[in-house]
Amino acid sequence: MQGGGDRDSFSSKFGVLAALAGSAIGLGNIWRFPYVVGQNGGGAFLLIYVIFIAAIGIPVMMSEFMIGRSAQLNPVGAFKKIAPGTKWHLAGMLGVVSVFIIFAFYTVVAGWTLEYVIQSVKWILFPDKFGFASMDNVALTQFFSNHYESFTSGTWRPIIWFLVMMFLTGYIVISGVKNGIEKFAKILMPIFLVLLLILVLRSVSLEGGREGLVFLFKPDFNTIKEAPFRIILEALGQAFFSLSIGMGTLITYGSYIKRKENLAGTAVSVVVADTSVAIIAGLAIFPAVFAFGIDPGEGPELVYKTLPVIFQNMAGGLIWAFMFFLLLCFAAITSTISMLEVIVAYFSEQLNMSRKRATMLSMISVGVLGIICTASDEVFGLFNASPDLMLPLGGFFIVVFIGWFFSGEKSRQELSSDGAFKIRYHRLFMFLVKFVAPLAIAFLFALGVYSKVISIFPSLG
Repeated sequence: MQGGGDRDSFSSKFGVLAALAGSAIGLGNIWRFPYVVGQNGGGAFLLIYVIFIAAIGIPVMMSEFMIGRSAQLNPVGAFKKIAPGTKWHLAGMLGVVSVFIIFAFYTVVAGWTLEYVIQSVKWILFPDKFGFASMDNVALTQFFSNHYESFTSGTWRPIIWFLVMMFLTGYIVISGVKNGIEKFAKILMPIFLVLLLILVLRSVSLEGGREGLVFLFKPDFNTIKEAPFRIILEALGQAFFSLSIGMGTLITYGSYIKRKENLAGTAVSVVVADTSVAIIAGLAIFPAVFAFGIDPGEGPELVYKTLPVIFQNMAGGLIWAFMFFLLLCFAAITSTISMLEVIVAYFSEQLNMSRKRATMLSMISVGVLGIICTASDEVFGLFNASPDLMLPLGGFFIVVFIGWFFSGEKSRQELSSDGAFKIRYHRLFMFLVKFVAPLAIAFLFALGVYSKVISIFPSLG
């Protein structure tokens, strides 16, 4: 099924930016970024992360946009159309497989946000029932830790919230690009940003919060000496995960971008927005973490076990808790719809299905994986670690394709929108995608894999 002029697309520049920013800005920024930074050295990790975003993230994102808009198809169909008779469509398939795995565990965590939105409403309405007034920090920590462990180790509630989040995502996606994805992104993203900024103002005003700012912004490279290669790979994986790079999302969304839009300008805007939100999320979390003496390397449960304790120590803490988890829920939905759209586009275009049927098939197939992920801590851990390996690998193939197999003249046409925009940076872009990005990704990927193997089998070191 080939792309055509009547294919659904984004209707406005704001719609493009809202949808793309919504795809990039999500749990990767609010849930994953703070605990990964906390576990890997604070400011030193942040600096490495930002360097990867600028030197590798932007060129790879532009490359994905070019592939998608040039072909106006899903990742597999795009490579088949641009490079017929070759094996390059396997790079697109890698993206689809990656998004299957990531979407499964991501929607599980997204479902947790619904649980905590509902629970925070109960805490506001019935504070006496839970006895918060009589609890000190030790008791609060135990209360929220018990709730987290009880909920995540349970069977039915995590599955129910996972299915609810899947249904909400499917409802938006089934409505189409313009009337579903773009419409909801325009509503959710401004609300998301307002809530986040309110939380930042509250967090940085806490006594003792300055230490959190030092931890986040003052690089101390002694903190990464123990496992530098593993930490560097995690920074690269987090950059790719946060920007939705290497899993077909940007190729798919790129296929909905009209030719009048400036691809480079769009990529830079999305990267700046995503990175800014990740740093702002750090500003919302780390000052509060240090103000109340919490370990910043708490791990994936930082948001769900630790932050509620912090909120309880604030004036109007239950309201802040509700706002934060509502914020987290909005961030999750804007990203889950982009991931589901990759699978829906693949099924509808490669298997010639209606959008409704493709969405239902996607929800069922990912639903099975998600339920397994919910039921097994080992599967969840494996899926959660997958971005560090799968996404850089996908990004590697994308830049190699653009740098060595997609003609320089065609890339110039795509980036300039057939001459509508000046692109003085074209030589720099080609240098980055031909040499810098693929060599850097390959080198860091190899070192990271080696480091992970050594951590599992120390005798091989």
